[in-house]
Amino acid sequence: MATATDRAVNVREKIYVGGEWVKAGGDGVIEVINASTEQVMGSVPEGTVEDVDRAVAAARSAFDAWAATPVPERADWMARIGQGLAARMDEIAALIAQEVGMPLKLSTMIQAGLPTTTFNSMPKLLEEIAWEQQVGNSLVVREPVGVVAAITPWNYPLHQIAAKVAPAMAAGCTVVLKPSQVAPLNAALLADVIDEVGLPAGVFNLVTGRGSVIGEALARHPDVDMVSFTGSTAAGRRVAEAAAGTIKKVALELGGKSPNVILDDADLQQAITDGVGKCFLNSGQTCSALTRMLVPRSRLAEAEQIAAAVAEHFKPGDPFDSSTVLGPLVSEDQRETVRKYIAKGIDEGAKLLTGGAETPAGLDHGYFVAPTVFSEVTPGMTIAKEEIFGPVLVLMPYEDEQDAVRIANDSVYGLAGGVWSGDPERAKRVARRIRTGQVEINGGAFNPLAPFGGYKQSGYGRELGHYGLEEFLQVKALQL
Repeated sequence: MATATDRAVNVREKIYVGGEWVKAGGDGVIEVINASTEQVMGSVPEGTVEDVDRAVAAARSAFDAWAATPVPERADWMARIGQGLAARMDEIAALIAQEVGMPLKLSTMIQAGLPTTTFNSMPKLLEEIAWEQQVGNSLVVREPVGVVAAITPWNYPLHQIAAKVAPAMAAGCTVVLKPSQVAPLNAALLADVIDEVGLPAGVFNLVTGRGSVIGEALARHPDVDMVSFTGSTAAGRRVAEAAAGTIKKVALELGGKSPNVILDDADLQQAITDGVGKCFLNSGQTCSALTRMLVPRSRLAEAEQIAAAVAEHFKPGDPFDSSTVLGPLVSEDQRETVRKYIAKGIDEGAKLLTGGAETPAGLDHGYFVAPTVFSEVTPGMTIAKEEIFGPVLVLMPYEDEQDAVRIANDSVYGLAGGVWSGDPERAKRVARRIRTGQVEINGGAFNPLAPFGGYKQSGYGRELGHYGLEEFLQVKALQL
């Protein structure tokens, strides 16, 4: 059986600018660490502000011709990239299982599957866009925004890249991508695919490096027309501030502390089993994870027993072991952050049902944290308010339906949520009252064509599907 240690070091020595792999302007190197072994698994160049200037210039130079490319031709390019990714799904899945730690089976379906789906969805979505509309004596036309800076996170790295790059290029924009410095190798693999299919030079550019340098330069750059950012709320706030200097368009997909409201008529076993899995997916490193489970106070004891029992089945282990469903966290910093939150929960009086801050038995290497469940968590506790980004679930009791909605909405975030009820219509009524961009009903599956994005401090703008493509278009009225 292959393990996380049986992998070659992946060294990338160049950035991708103007249709070519070129040397970065500086000599800096960023090492990429295998989340399971804590060993160096590869490296990428540490790009510079000058590299950003080169990439933006290439994107600007390519924009007019690409924007004028007929829509069917752009659709064909996106399909060819999708086919190229599909041919390398196993390689992508294994790479991201090392970079991030997601178990290989899940990585294949999600980390490799979703980006392929996104690129392959573009041809049909392009057909659905109303490129021209007559409104009275005006012809309203849709045009690409321009040069787009895509700044992406590490938790679903290639999925988040595809969610920005595919619709931006399909819309007729040119792109400069800055991937996370924590998990950048998958972005280079996408660049390989784009280079192999022969996409016109300058339409896609890749600059690796640190957010404080590359992200900042892109957000401020006068020749960048739009920034699409996914990451923490604090970092998103900084991107918006930097972009404000040139009044460029900004789309932000930020943090979450999503409520999962289990109503009193729900099947508790089914709802909690599903909810624990939704919280622990990708070791809890999911911005839309259902991390706050709201249960009727009258059924709290029963809910505690079920949640603890289900959580204990999520035994951490090697992502390349077929039996593993919970991998490590992405880095030492992330593991320490999660441990501090667990300690904070205990200090503030939350009831620890299972897990804790100690290293799981038998896992001396890798950034592992035990699946952890708290109960008797109140809205004022730190673990109820702040995004932990680890395998930590909090059970929050409520008195009645009105109280449940109040607690669900008592958050600065508004990204996702869930509602469980024996009556689907009741669940829909409650879901409409929850102030989040998505709400799943009775475990409804993630839809890669549905709009994804947040309310409040979870950001603004939408990704995926028709709405995600519209983000990269602007409207012009021709008065006739």
